Amino acid sequence: MSPPAGSAKGGWKDLVNGAVLQCVEAATLGMPFEVWKTRMGRFRNESTVRAFFAVMEKGGGPLAFWQGTSAKMVESATKGAVLLYSKELILTAMTSAGCSETLAGFAAGAGGGVCQTVVMGPCTFLVTAAVTGEGKVSVTQKAAEVWAKQGIKGFYPGGTAIAFRQATNWASRQGITEFIRSQLKVRLHGDKDAKLTVPQEACAGILGGALSTWNQPFEVARIQMQAAANEGKPKENLLQVLRTVVRNDGVAGLFQGIVPRIGLGVWQTLFMVTGAKLLRQYMVW
Repeated sequence: MSPPAGSAKGGWKDLVNGAVLQCVEAATLGMPFEVWKTRMGRFRNESTVRAFFAVMEKGGGPLAFWQGTSAKMVESATKGAVLLYSKELILTAMTSAGCSETLAGFAAGAGGGVCQTVVMGPCTFLVTAAVTGEGKVSVTQKAAEVWAKQGIKGFYPGGTAIAFRQATNWASRQGITEFIRSQLKVRLHGDKDAKLTVPQEACAGILGGALSTWNQPFEVARIQMQAAANEGKPKENLLQVLRTVVRNDGVAGLFQGIVPRIGLGVWQTLFMVTGAKLLRQYMVW
């Protein structure tokens, strides 16, 4: 008999699977979407198309969409492991206690997202600095500069926004996807315990990922806070930043970068929610 998901062996598999899935996600389309929406979140006067070409102009071609990849790979491996381990542990515990898959999905996603903040803070800051900073400064140079000036705390500007973003990100991605899965089971198969096909699982992940981008204001605030810290500007809290964005760019400014963010949300959900579920079903090791 295979061990339960919450056992030490199951937890070890989730750590490995999470790290691998998140790295593959980032190395493919994840990184370009990340760079693109970060550019738009910082330079909110640029249109979606203009921001796309601005990334290439600043970075010297298509490879500019993978700038900051070294920091991103460290982030992806650690945050993927943390996310999958923590959310699957919570998800298993809640469903075993009799909670619905939808409720368990929202709670597990939120818990896993908050846990990610510890490892994400430094890496997202370095990627943001690479994308929005003046000139070409390597991730290694920027990390050394920040460490020399501020120590470890210098890597966590925008930490509150990251926590809110990640909690709402994964609560929505996991919870909405689970809700859609439950509806597909009943509407397509007439049985709430039916097994969905791979295309049906993918459909649930695509819809869940796209709908989860309602929290774009937290992402814009995160980018603004980290870019301001990189430029040495005075620190503002989350509410102050949100007010500043609305005052300067209107409410629409809070949703700048939503197009590449939808692409990123769908791509990450397919890997870390749908892909993780399918991997747990079929893995034999």
